[in-house]
Order: sequence, then structure tokens, then C-alpha cells
Amino acid sequence: MASATGHPGFAGGPENVEGQDGAAAWRDGKRYAWLLGLIVPLLPFIAWGLAHASGLGLFWFMGPMLVFGVFPLLDLLRGTDPTNPPDEVIKWLEQDRYYRWCTYAFLPLQYAGLVFACWLWARGGLSTLDSIGLALTVAMVSGIAINTAHELGHKRASLERWLSKVALAQSGYGHFFIEHNRGHHVRVATPEDPASARFGESFYAFLPRTVSGSLSSAWHLERERLARCKHSALSIHNDILQAWAMSVVLFGALIAVFGAVVVPYLAIQAVLGFCLLEVVNYLEHYGLLRQRREDGRYERTRPEHSWNSNNVASNLLLYHLQRHSDHHANPTRRYQALRHMEEAPQLPTGYAGMIILAVIPPLWRAIMDRRVVEHYKGDIAMANISPRARRRVLARYGDAVAGAGERA
Repeated sequence: MASATGHPGFAGGPENVEGQDGAAAWRDGKRYAWLLGLIVPLLPFIAWGLAHASGLGLFWFMGPMLVFGVFPLLDLLRGTDPTNPPDEVIKWLEQDRYYRWCTYAFLPLQYAGLVFACWLWARGGLSTLDSIGLALTVAMVSGIAINTAHELGHKRASLERWLSKVALAQSGYGHFFIEHNRGHHVRVATPEDPASARFGESFYAFLPRTVSGSLSSAWHLERERLARCKHSALSIHNDILQAWAMSVVLFGALIAVFGAVVVPYLAIQAVLGFCLLEVVNYLEHYGLLRQRREDGRYERTRPEHSWNSNNVASNLLLYHLQRHSDHHANPTRRYQALRHMEEAPQLPTGYAGMIILAVIPPLWRAIMDRRVVEHYKGDIAMANISPRARRRVLARYGDAVAGAGERA
């Protein structure tokens, strides 16, 4: 059996130990560290506890502080872990039900935190600023819950796909279940994909394009599926309507129980939650393009069509989402078995830190644009360039590629 070596993982590193018949049995050094991901749905409780114990309203903002402060720092301090599970243990690793229970446990904690937050908003003991801080903390849960839905939604088991819709109800972003699986994974790293950001496109230009484009694409894909099954798009068989109905029931129940006072805060957490998803979409494929073959079709998706990161802290937070190339190569592969790919372009830090750069366009351009240029060895015309920025980009990076750029 192949060995897995490298520097220790977050929880002690992968090891090789002797098993039966002298075969090497691999052990996941991050096995129990995945439970740290459950800190996220507990954030409303943590924020309340710290604010109550200290008397400092600052702690109602615990969610943003953790995601955009603590985790980027941990990524820098802890570094990366590029070690992979050996090919021989992939099947065994995926069959270990412990890992899926780590994701299942996220959901009841997610909704317990949401109900608790609504109770805090409704009882009237918080200032407006404190209530907004709590809404931002709940938004971090909502946004990362979409990543949990992403992990569950790719699986073949009907239970996990149903749980994916449940996780999405809090953000009202149920159509993601359709568009990501049947749209994004087909069109990734092409101009036709609303979830693939283009070179020269800021996050603020990308956001409305991806939100509207993903919704339109999801509805089109689901309508086509239902037509093949001889069902109306406006029927109980529509997966998008099922997911949206869950959100309507959820929000309706919370408003009925806690009153209209929770409405603005529910809106804040939902909108910022799906914006957190979309900023991750922005950085995952920025500027990367699958080239067209002679028959006019796009080449197969390869590792070089996704930005990757092996920063340990963010990977534990996001169930190895940062090993994005392997995810696109093996969409149903469970998070614990995803592998680092050397040939994939690498981000300078984890997703948590990259999100901060993405919302500050000058910093993003200064750090990422040159990486795209280097990835294409100076031939920027091979990148997925924003049509609005195309002339400026080609002029900046040299006339030598201007002619080649016309083919993209």
C-alpha cells in the first residue's frame, strides 16, 4: 500500500501503522478535527455567552470576527497540509459513516442557533447595534450552511440530498441545489457559467450576474427535467419549489412565533449568507478558462481550472472545499477523501483570507491578476476575460496576445 507522508495535520497528521497481514493501515490525522466545524452553527450561543459574561456588545459580532479574523490568522500561522489519503484507502474512507455524521450534526445545531437568535431579537433586550451584530453572526452560519448543503447535495443518497435542501432553507437559496450540480459542474470555467468569475471582473460586478444567472439557469434546468418526466414546472415535483417552500414555512413559523420584529434580521442573515457563498464562487475559478476543442466543444475540466488551497484551518471550516479541483473531477467524492493536486493553481492563503481580498477590488487585482497571468505563462488571452474589461486587459498585458485573444 502506498504511504502517506508529510508534515502533521491539524490533529496530529496522517500516519501509517501496521495492520493485519502486514498491510499498512492508514489513519486520518484530521479525523476528530472535523468536529471543529460544528463551532460554526454554535456561534449564536457563543456570541450570547461571551457578551453576557463580559458585558461587551462587541461579542455579538462573533461570527464575522471568527470567519474574517481568527480563521485567516490561523491559516497563516498553521500553514498548509498537502498530504493525501492513499488511493487504496479512498473507498474505505468514504464508507466510514463517522464523517457524514459530522455534516449531519451541523443541521440541528444550525436551526437551534437560528431559533435562539430569533428569541433574543424578540425579547427586546438587545440594542439595535447588538441585534445587527447577532444578525451578522447568524449570517456566517447561514452562508457556511450552504457549504454543508453543497457537501450533502452531491451525494447519491436521497436522505442527504433532502438534507441539503433543509440546510439551504435558512438562506432561501434552494435553487443552488439545482444550479450547482447540473449547471455549474457542466459549464465551470467557461463564459457561459454564471458562477465562474472572469478576469478583470470585480466581486461587485460578479455578484448581480451570478445571483440572477444562477436563478435563471436553475429554473431552466429544472423545467427541462420536469418536461422530460411529463410534469409541469409549477408542480410539487419541482425541486426548486420544494426548497423554496421550506424557506417559506421556516420564515413563516419564526415570524408567527416571535413576531414581525425578527423580519429585518432574518433578511440580513439570508442575504449576507448567500453573498458569502457567492464570494467563494468568485474566488474558486477567477479568470480560469477551459479552451475550445476543434469540434467547438470545451475541453474536459482539469485540475488547472480551479484555484486550490491546502490551508488547514479554512479546510476544516469548509469540509475540504478548498481542494476544489478534485471535487470537480470527482463530484460525489466525500470531503474527507478529497486530494491535493499539484498541477492545480494555488491561492496565496485560505478562503477566509481570500474573501477579505475579494471584497477590496484593488487588493484582489494586485494579488490575483498576476497569478492568472503567470498561470497562462503571459498569454492572458487564454483566460476567461470579462467582456467589459477585455480591451483594457489585452492592452495592459501586451499586443503580442491581442490577436490570440479574439478566439476566446
